[in-house]
Amino acid sequence: MSPVLAGMLQVLALVAALGLAYRPLGDHMAGVYSSKKHLRVEKWIYKAIGANPDTEMRWTAYLRGVLAFSAVSVLFLYLLQRLQGALPGSLGFASIDPDQAFNTAASFVANTNWQSYAGEQAMGHVVQTGGLAVQNFVSAAVGIAVAVALVRGFARSRTGELGNFWSDLVRGTVRILLPIAVVGALVLVACGAIQNFAGIHEVGQFMGGSQQWNGGAVASQEVIKELGTNGGGYFNANSAHPFENPNGLSNLFEIFLILVIPFALTRTFGRMVGSLRQGYAILAAMGVIWLGFTTLMMWTEFAHHGPAFDIAGGAMEGKETRFGIAGSSIFAVATTLTSTGAVNSFHSSYTGFGGGITMLGMQLGEIAPGGVGSGLYGMLIMAVIAVFIAGLMVGRTPEYLGKKIGTREIKLAACYILITPALVLCFTAAAMALPTPPHSMLNSGAHGFSEVLYAYTSGANNNGSAFAGLNADTQWFNTTIGLAMLLGRFLPMVFVLALAGSLAEQKPVPATVGTLGTHKPLFSGLLVGTILIITGLTYFPALALGPLAEGLAS
Repeated sequence: MSPVLAGMLQVLALVAALGLAYRPLGDHMAGVYSSKKHLRVEKWIYKAIGANPDTEMRWTAYLRGVLAFSAVSVLFLYLLQRLQGALPGSLGFASIDPDQAFNTAASFVANTNWQSYAGEQAMGHVVQTGGLAVQNFVSAAVGIAVAVALVRGFARSRTGELGNFWSDLVRGTVRILLPIAVVGALVLVACGAIQNFAGIHEVGQFMGGSQQWNGGAVASQEVIKELGTNGGGYFNANSAHPFENPNGLSNLFEIFLILVIPFALTRTFGRMVGSLRQGYAILAAMGVIWLGFTTLMMWTEFAHHGPAFDIAGGAMEGKETRFGIAGSSIFAVATTLTSTGAVNSFHSSYTGFGGGITMLGMQLGEIAPGGVGSGLYGMLIMAVIAVFIAGLMVGRTPEYLGKKIGTREIKLAACYILITPALVLCFTAAAMALPTPPHSMLNSGAHGFSEVLYAYTSGANNNGSAFAGLNADTQWFNTTIGLAMLLGRFLPMVFVLALAGSLAEQKPVPATVGTLGTHKPLFSGLLVGTILIITGLTYFPALALGPLAEGLAS
């Protein structure tokens, strides 16, 4: 079987699996966030944290809950790392330096999971399982909660209430993420991923020195890393490590985990607003972009440019032979079009255009299908922009799901789409202008610039993957990328929740013959075009200096 055909079959198998999970998972999540009943374990949690899950919150109170919980999480994870040297189960590792501890705490709480350290050489069992793995669950649940609050803003009328943050957080963790993670971890163990609390093993002498392998609760952390679109690996090689991702079957399963909740949330959206066709329209836009990027990436990496490429069957540098070009390309697109950031190959080794595709996937806003929760609310913000543009073209007041998109709504949506590009471009410009940060670049020229641009794109978009050539373990990069991750995560949430509150206060506007049908293919096409045009206008100059220049020169 040719590698290209094998890649096509993997895509078809993935689409089939996602299609089978779409309806039951989407309906289940809609039921979770619409139910008035609380499980017994949930009641225990509410009592422990002193929360009343039946109290409705306006957007300001909902936002305070998000920010308070996240701030406490950052502090807890920071202290856990700083105290690691005195904790049991640390495997003899010292406490983490302050700047790196801040970066890591900000990273995992912001659902970014950017890592400027080698996991198996820095983090013991307590930090890995009691700190990082826990944040993989709750940071993902925060993202879903904010998305559900925005959906309620569209679904409700004449009220500013968006639900209860604490109830949404607990339900997302207990009823959605935990059950799937338990089953998924068993699948990964069956595929060969390790799951233990073993210490460090010296396995032999290599090139004059010894090699050491760590044990760890890898499968359980790997599954929520992918399912929650987190991305932080137990090992430095991330999902390219055989302990995390042993074979082609586990690789395809991990891609499925990355995509399943973000895609299924479109049905949850349709179910909660009372129109499944609205969810299908959003799904269609997400699917077109994802399939287009996957096809383009595979074509780019399979293209032959000389004898070395002919012998290898494509651009195999930096890719695992057990996955090949197809498995690596599908994974790379899935992880950068979502906020996952896990890697099973090294994006710095991709062709110039291939590296540019991974970067562009993040710069779209990671909305196809995006991160758990963040992908849906990002796509709904773009839908608001698309409706506004359509209204300008036909001279009508724009409406979406029976809600008028007025001055306040469009200002909030515009602020949302401007935050991340401003962070990416300003931090990249500062890093390139100052004398010290460029010393961290492994390469010069266009590829070196791409390393820095990719780092801030990954951080501000809460992705977490890296170009791998940049030494980010410096005070400058630990601090600035940490700030980019926090600002890129929580500032957009402010505008999302403010928009949700504004929409919930409106009364429904009846549809007329002039109302744009936002459930039709025409709107899905308009939405895709809006996304591509806005991203192109924003990032094209920066991309021209990096991956485009490198691709044209090769």
